[in-house]
Amino acid sequence: MLDLNKLARQMQGLSQHLTLEAAASRQRLELAQQYLCKAYDSQTELVQQQEKWRDRILFANATPLEPLNTCIDIPVPPKIHTIIATDGSQIAPNHHEIAYCYLLNIGRVVLHYGQNKHPLLDSLPEVFYRPEDLYVSRQWGIRTEEWMSYRRTASEAMVLAELACSVAENTGKEDKENSSLCASSSPSRIPTLAMVDGSLIYWFLEQLPFDARDRILPPILEAWRQMRDAQIPLMGYLSASRNIEGINFLRLLACPHPTPDCMSFCPNQMDNKVPCKVFEPLRDATLWATQLKPGQRSPLWRSNARILDLYQGEQVYFCYVHVGAEIARIEVPAWVAENTLLFNESLGLMLAQVQKGYGYPVAIAEAHNQAVVRGGDRTRFFALLERQMIKAGLRNVGTSYKEARKRGSIA
Repeated sequence: MLDLNKLARQMQGLSQHLTLEAAASRQRLELAQQYLCKAYDSQTELVQQQEKWRDRILFANATPLEPLNTCIDIPVPPKIHTIIATDGSQIAPNHHEIAYCYLLNIGRVVLHYGQNKHPLLDSLPEVFYRPEDLYVSRQWGIRTEEWMSYRRTASEAMVLAELACSVAENTGKEDKENSSLCASSSPSRIPTLAMVDGSLIYWFLEQLPFDARDRILPPILEAWRQMRDAQIPLMGYLSASRNIEGINFLRLLACPHPTPDCMSFCPNQMDNKVPCKVFEPLRDATLWATQLKPGQRSPLWRSNARILDLYQGEQVYFCYVHVGAEIARIEVPAWVAENTLLFNESLGLMLAQVQKGYGYPVAIAEAHNQAVVRGGDRTRFFALLERQMIKAGLRNVGTSYKEARKRGSIA
């Protein structure tokens, strides 16, 4: 039990620290705004330096593809459109439970607007219990709990692609039926957007061995290709993003050395005394909150994260959007960003989702609600598993004494 009286004694020190940090943050933000204004005139030279010294720069930085002072109003979306989203949840393996296994539950959502169609709101559960599923990651020194989350990421992408292809196929059938009924009618494309919660840049892949990475990334990239072939744009939505790739571009301007050759001048990037670290820990979203008005987007950027070298030619582009409640980071594959009409349409659909969800995309929120495994669901899952084990003739089925005692109290 938390002792609030003891905790209250520490609150004064915490509040003083936060006050000092808020003042320092304002100073960093003002400095970043000054550097951003300077970068307006030298953007071309900075990009050239960035490309020339890319292999010598040791910090993650992105390339602006539009003028840095770009603030574009997002268009109003069409009334008739479709939104697809997936999200995942899990029950982690536990040696104290009646069986060592884990469960992934992928929430699926398809929302049709202006089409008089029923939405899809459900989830796909899958239980993993075979030794090759439970222990395969140990050969790479990866805990089963971590491996489970990586598998969930891949499953979310694959299920999203299945939904997207299904929507595209059904739309094509309806167009053919409508055109056969009326010879003068032509097939009409229904704007569709596939959304996921979080980044399309899977940073966790950097720490994985090649063989482990090969189990996770290829299925994700294949799902992306399926959505590209179906011409349904994919978008990653990041709320409260902590990314600093855009801020790090300004570090090129803050570099006091003749060239941004980190490997020669500043090999220890973890050192806080690195001279170009004048903004840290300022985030991109904080800076763009001072530049954008509600309903506007920032310039488009191309991420140069080294992990993208493994994406088989797939690049990830991003921008920041003032959605009203916050500055959201929006990520899309290159084929979406390079199609201006499709990109603008996708941003409009995204913004409409945020408005419908009172600050957060309603489709992603509903996918989460479909996926989340609550306490009652967990209890019913293990009760079902216990009945199956007893039916199979297994004896001494039950939780460990430790787990049983943790669930109750004698006090």
